[in-house]
Amino acid sequence: MDYRKFGSKYVVRLDKGEEIVGAIKKLCREKNIQLGTVSGIGAVDKAVIGLFETASKKYHSRELTGDMEITSLVGNISTQDGEVYLHLHITLADGSLGAVGGHLNKAVISATGEIIIDTLEGQVDRRFCEEVGLNLLEF
Repeated sequence: MDYRKFGSKYVVRLDKGEEIVGAIKKLCREKNIQLGTVSGIGAVDKAVIGLFETASKKYHSRELTGDMEITSLVGNISTQDGEVYLHLHITLADGSLGAVGGHLNKAVISATGEIIIDTLEGQVDRRFCEEVGLNLLEF
């Protein structure tokens, strides 16, 4: 991973073999980023994405392998119990140009990843909501 800061934004390059979620969390910890947004593009060859089923309050994840373009990586950075909390969604396109998307659990870069982190001043925490079954933003 390499990056440069421009004002409130970090422009990040992830290299082959790096895992997206872990790399972003590491940068957030090192730079004390507690609130912000994430966007990006690139290519991966392994990913685990999921869908939250509201009726059962459970995530259903699926592992994907093969050459895939990241057509969209979006999300936010907050905190929970003093730790960095990432909420990321991803859309991936395969060789047939078919797209799949969902909540990003992890993904490994196969060529490069180009990520923009836009930091915000302040901190927003999350708290688990029993009724919904998710960690919701708490103001």
